[in-house]
Amino acid sequence: MIDNEKAEDQTQSTIDTSLSEETTFAQSVPSPVPDPVTTLPITIVDKPTPAPPTPEPQSYPPAHSAQPASVSAPNSSPYFPRLTAASMFLPIPNTDPLSPLLTKHVPPEQRPRRDVTGEWTGREMHEMVMSNSWRALARMARDLIVASDPEDLSRILDLWSLRLSALARLRLTNQASAECTNLFAVLNAIPPTSSAANLVLAARLSALSAYPFELSVLRARVHYWAGDARGYIDALAGLLAGCKAKARAEGKIESDGALATAEANFSMWLERSARVCLMIASQLVEMKDYHAAITLLTPLCTQQLSPNTDEPPVQSSAIHSAVARIYLLSGNISKAAEHFEIVTSCADVQAGTIATNTALLCSASGDWPRAEAALREVLEQDPHNYTAMNNLAVTLLAQGRVRDGIGLLESAMRASPASVLSAEPFIFNLSTLYELRSSTAIDKKRELLIEVARWSGDGLRAACLKMPSS
Repeated sequence: MIDNEKAEDQTQSTIDTSLSEETTFAQSVPSPVPDPVTTLPITIVDKPTPAPPTPEPQSYPPAHSAQPASVSAPNSSPYFPRLTAASMFLPIPNTDPLSPLLTKHVPPEQRPRRDVTGEWTGREMHEMVMSNSWRALARMARDLIVASDPEDLSRILDLWSLRLSALARLRLTNQASAECTNLFAVLNAIPPTSSAANLVLAARLSALSAYPFELSVLRARVHYWAGDARGYIDALAGLLAGCKAKARAEGKIESDGALATAEANFSMWLERSARVCLMIASQLVEMKDYHAAITLLTPLCTQQLSPNTDEPPVQSSAIHSAVARIYLLSGNISKAAEHFEIVTSCADVQAGTIATNTALLCSASGDWPRAEAALREVLEQDPHNYTAMNNLAVTLLAQGRVRDGIGLLESAMRASPASVLSAEPFIFNLSTLYELRSSTAIDKKRELLIEVARWSGDGLRAACLKMPSS
C-alpha cells in the first residue's frame, strides 16, 4: 500500500497459502486481499492458515495523549502535530527467522549475509520492494514521516500506509496494530465543535477522502491480526458501505463539466467496492463459510462499467473464476464447471485463464494427465509463469513422477531465484518433494536454505523449509 501497497504492485510470482507437516492435495482460491502476492491454484497444503493470535500488550503512546489538530487561523493550513512525532513508532526488532536455521545447519563460511539493520540510505524504493526489503522500507517510511512537514497530510498518510504495510510483511502484526492504533487515535482527535478552524480542517480532510483507501484497509486488518475474524468482517462491511455510497454519489452527477471526472471516480469506487467484497469473501472462505462467500460474490459476476449509460452490464471472467474456485473448495464440481464455462465466453478472458481453470477442474476430478496438459499449455504461452510451473509440479507428483517435479521446480529456481524463493508454498513443495525422493533430503534442503537466505528478503516463514531449528 502506497498500494503496498503502492509498494504492493510487486511483479514477483508468489503465493499465500498455509503450511502443513503432511502432504495432501487441495485447491486454493487466489487471495483477493490487495496484496502483491499471487496465490497458486494448486499447492501441497493440509489446512487453512489459522487467524493470528491475539497481540500481546505493547508499550506505546496511549490514545488519550493524542493532541487535536491545530490551526493558527481560519485560512491557514491545518495539520496534526502528533503525526510526525517519533514517539508514535516502536523500534523494529533485529531478528531474522532464518538465522537459527543457518546457525544450526550451515557452516559459518557458507552462510549468506542477512541484513537485520534495515539500512535504506542510497537505495531506490523500487529496488527495495522487488527484493522484499520490508525492514528497510519500514525504517525509511518512519524516518521520512518524522522529517516531514506536518502540513503535508497527503504525503504523511501515504508514508504511514507504507510503514504499516511493511510491518505486516515482516509479520510484526503486534507492532503494526499498535502503531495503527496510535495513528487513528490522532486522526480521530478532532474536537467536535463548529469553530472556523475546525471547519477548515474538516474541509481539508474531506478533500483527502479522510485518509488513503489503503490506510482504511489496514485499519480493518487490525481485527484480523488480533484473531477477531468477525470484527474484521464487520470493519470491511463498513468500508464496503462507504465505497458504495461514494459510487452512488458519483453516479448521480449529470453536469457536463464534471461528467468525465464523475465517471472516473465512479469506476474507482466500484473497483474499490469489488476489492472489499473479495476481501470479505476471502475471509469467509478461510472460515469455511463457502455459501456466504458465493452469495456475496455472485452479484459481482456482472458489472456496470460506467454510470449514465444504457450499455448492458458485462460478465467478469475474474469473478466467475473466483466463484468457481470456491465451489471447488466446497466440493461442488458441477457448479464450478458451470462458472468455468461462462468464463470461456467472457470478452475480457485470456487464453491462459481458460487453461488454468481447466487444470483446476481436472485436478478436482482426479484427471491429472489432462491437468498436466492444460498447465503445459499455459507455460507454452508464458514460460515465466512460475505459478503454473509450481502447479505443474503438483500434478507430476500426483502421477508419481517425483523426480520430474523436482527437476521442474529446480529449473524455476535457477531461472528466477528472486521470484520463486520468496514464495513459501514453492519452497514448501520443493522441500516436500526432496523428502519423498530420498532419506538424505537434509543435504538438498541445506542447499535450498542457503539459496533462500540469499534471495528471499524479509518476512519469510522459516517453517516452509521443514527443517528443525533446535
